[in-house]
Amino acid sequence: MSLRIFYHPLYSALALPERHRFPLAKYKALFEHLGSLGYPLAEATPASRKQIESVHDAAYVEAALVGTLDASAIRQLGFPWSPLLIERTLRSVGATIAASSHALEQGCGLQISGGYHHAHRDVGSGFCLFNDLVVAAQTCLDEGRCEQVLIVDLDVHQGDGSATLCRGRRDIITLSLHGEHNFPRHKPASHMDFALPSGMEDDAYLTTLAEALNLALRLYTPDLILYQAGVDVHHGDELGYLSLSDEGIRQRDAMVFDCAHRHGLPIAAVPGGGYRRDWQQLIPLHMSLFEEANKHYG
Repeated sequence: MSLRIFYHPLYSALALPERHRFPLAKYKALFEHLGSLGYPLAEATPASRKQIESVHDAAYVEAALVGTLDASAIRQLGFPWSPLLIERTLRSVGATIAASSHALEQGCGLQISGGYHHAHRDVGSGFCLFNDLVVAAQTCLDEGRCEQVLIVDLDVHQGDGSATLCRGRRDIITLSLHGEHNFPRHKPASHMDFALPSGMEDDAYLTTLAEALNLALRLYTPDLILYQAGVDVHHGDELGYLSLSDEGIRQRDAMVFDCAHRHGLPIAAVPGGGYRRDWQQLIPLHMSLFEEANKHYG
């Protein structure tokens, strides 16, 4: 088994309005930090239009790619449209596909961006234009490389886009632990939802996660796990209502990788959300994901 982490310089190249909440600079900082520590880094090819349209409505994809989304759709997305946004998005979705492919071959793949779980079939939302998790799962299924994918979404915000895209399916299973009072206001049903009370701390969270993972693997037989590892569950996050510590996030990540490793399941992981004006504080929290992956698969 060997670990690989995918990245592209465009992750941090997008021009955003002053004081925009999305911490764009963290991706370059993560890349540089991982590189300084000798982690195996690689670039991936962008996702193809065919891969995107395997999940998303063709008319929506066309409007997104050519820049004809209306003003309300742009507001809901939360990013101004630009050709660079499209190239960055396709690169990021492509990297999640590449991480998933590498996981199926070598046990574990990661990328430095990703986790765009608020993107629905025909609309973007919450900084998510295309749903990289579901596109990656669908691509692996279409290529005949797996038969059932489990998306483990531990971002503080429910993966509403993933839930709607996978509603009624048996080949892509969605598991979400999230703050019950957080965005999105309307939370469509995932296959398994665990709505957590505001202020939940490490012990209760980790107990719930262990129960959720055990239940998922009793009910389903995935042959690939996609892990959304948002750090906005941290007590210091400015857009999250949970109260995990630094060590709680590390134990969470370790639990997911340990579960995959014990069951012999390939796992691809993305860092997901984390929101601080002082974005540098996010780097050690996100590093937990890569360090714990390296312990299990490096």
